[in-house]
Amino acid sequence: MQQRRRHLIHTAALAAAVGLIGLPAAAQGTWPTGKPISYVVPFAAGGTTDTLGRLIGQQLGTALGTTVVVENKGGAAGSIGSEAAARAAPDGYTLLGGTVSSHAINVSLYPKLGYDPIKSFSPVTLIGTNPVVLVVSANSPHKTLKDVLAAAKGKEGGLSSASAGTGSSQHLAVELMAYKSGVKFTHIPYKGSGPAIQDVISGQVDMMFDTTVVAAPHIQSGKLRAIAVTSPKRLASMPDVPTVAESGVNGLADFQVQSWQAIFVPASTPAPIISRLHDEIRKILAQPDMQNRLKGFGMEPADLNTTQIAAFQKAEVEKWAQVIKAANIKVD
Repeated sequence: MQQRRRHLIHTAALAAAVGLIGLPAAAQGTWPTGKPISYVVPFAAGGTTDTLGRLIGQQLGTALGTTVVVENKGGAAGSIGSEAAARAAPDGYTLLGGTVSSHAINVSLYPKLGYDPIKSFSPVTLIGTNPVVLVVSANSPHKTLKDVLAAAKGKEGGLSSASAGTGSSQHLAVELMAYKSGVKFTHIPYKGSGPAIQDVISGQVDMMFDTTVVAAPHIQSGKLRAIAVTSPKRLASMPDVPTVAESGVNGLADFQVQSWQAIFVPASTPAPIISRLHDEIRKILAQPDMQNRLKGFGMEPADLNTTQIAAFQKAEVEKWAQVIKAANIKVD
C-alpha cells in the first residue's frame, strides 16, 4: 500500500513538472515571453526617432527572441505618444523613443501635459546627442559669433532667427543665447526646418540654429556659413567650426544646446527588465555599423548608465524651464 502511495506521489510530481515545462514563460515569471514589444515613436514616420527605433527594434527583437513593433503616435512635439506610453503597463512590453522635446522641453511649454517626463518614466538608454549649429547665408557679412551679436545689438529688435516652430530646439537655442548674452533677437517660426533654412540661405532671415543633420549638406555645398556649434567641444565632422564657448563672449562660456535621442519605459517597470534592455541595446549601439549610422545622422554616440541618464535628463528639464520662463514662451 505504501509502495503504491509513493508511486502515485512520484507520478503526480512528475506530471506537475512536465506540465510546468509546458507552461508559457509568463507563468514562470520570466521576461520576455515571446509577446511582441511595442516601441512607441511619438513622431511621424521617416524622422530620426522613427529611423532609430526601426534600426534598434529589429536587432533588439532578435536578441530577446521576440518581435519589436514600431508604433508611430505623433503630435504635439512628441507629447501624444509619450502620454500613451506613460499609461501603458510597466511590464517591459512598451518602449518609448524620447527626445529633448518630449522629455525635457514640453513639460515647461505645454500647460496641460498628460505626463511627467521624469516621474512617468524610467530611462533605459541614451542613444546619442545631436548638437546644433548657428548658420548664416554664405552672402552674410557675419563671420564670427561676435559679428552676429554686435549686429544684433545694432539692429532694432535684433537679427531675425528662423526655427522649425515655436518651442523647437532651434527656437530655444536662440532664446538661450538671448538669455545668456543679454542680446535680443527676433524669432521667426516656420512649419519645419526645410522652409526655414531655405529662407536663411536666400538671406530673407538673418540666421538660424539647426541640427547638424539638416545644416551640414548646405554648409558643405557653400550655401551656408557655419558660425559656431553648440557642443562642449568641436565636432569631428566640422573641425574648423568653433564652439559657442570658444567665442570668448561673456556669459556664453557654458553655452550648450543638444538635441538628443533616448529610450524610456513606463515608471515602475521592474529593474531586472530595465537592466536587460539597457545591456542589450548597449550591445547593439556599440556595433561599428551602428556607430557609423549614428555619426551619419550627425549624432555623437553616448554611453551612460541609467543613473547618469536620469541626472542628465533632470538637468535638461531644469535648463529649458529657465529659458522658457525667461523668454515667456507659451504654446496653446
